[in-house]
Amino acid sequence: MVAEKQRITVSEAAKILGVSPQFIRIAMQQKALDIGTCVKMSSVWTYHICPEKLKNYIGVYGKENEDSE
Repeated sequence: MVAEKQRITVSEAAKILGVSPQFIRIAMQQKALDIGTCVKMSSVWTYHICPEKLKNYIGVYGKENEDSE
């Protein structure tokens, strides 16, 4: 699941990691979660979650491996 996609949404990353979307947003803003980049444009934050960085963070080669066990 993670490797095929060009971009992962905050909600998808939260589901994969078992945390809330708000946790993902705040952790990325505080540079505590290195799975992509976030940029504040005026008063709105924009998030880009890199599938490769997320895959490396969780330490597996795709969600399918866990589902088949």
